[in-house]
Order: sequence, then C-alpha cells, then structure tokens
Amino acid sequence: MYYYPLQPPYFLLFVGLFMAITSGFALSGTLQSIVQKWQKNNPENPLTNAAFRKRLSVPFLGITAGVCLFMASGLEIFGFPSFLALGVGLPLSILTCLLVWLQLGSMLTFAQRQGLRSLDLDSLP
Repeated sequence: MYYYPLQPPYFLLFVGLFMAITSGFALSGTLQSIVQKWQKNNPENPLTNAAFRKRLSVPFLGITAGVCLFMASGLEIFGFPSFLALGVGLPLSILTCLLVWLQLGSMLTFAQRQGLRSLDLDSLP
C-alpha cells in the first residue's frame, strides 16, 4: 500500500529553499566582509575565532533551518509520512550542516595562521 499525501507541502519546500538561498547570500556577504577586514587591518592581528563564529552563526543557522525544512518537505512530497520525513530529514540535514560548520571554522583558522594565499588552489603547480 502506498502513502499519498492529500496536500503535499510544496509551499514549505519553496520556503525552505528560499530560506537556504537567502541565508547563503548573507553568509557569503559576511565572509567577504571578514576577508576585507583581514586585508585592510593588520594581518598579524586578525579577528578572534569567537568573533567570526559569532558573526557567521546567524546566517548559518538560517541555512540550516532552510535545509531542514526543504529536506523534510521534499521527503514528504515523495511519499514519506510526516513523522518519517522529519525523522530522516532533520538529523541528516543537521549533521551535514554541523560538519560543514566545523570545516568552515577549521578553514578560517587555517587562513588566519597561514594567510589567505594558502587557500588559493589555482596557484598550486
């Protein structure tokens, strides 16, 4: 027996996608402003780890919420019951966003220590 939702959550799918995209643009702008401050100010005295994590946390939480909503709504549209869609979509998207957050923090710490040129992969032989 197949499960077909009477009213699939298409609206929630688009809201989640919109939240993730707009928060992604906000995160991009925040990262660009941090890099510009690093270049303008003294490179030996960059922002502290807590300072840039604090500035990046709000847009990143917006991305996380948007991805969670998008994932759960998408699974429900494809036939998962609501509780199962939330049970699969929420942990999967939160775990993925947590891993991306940890990687972003380590890359920013690496860029602080080694300089921004160390992240330029195009200049490697």
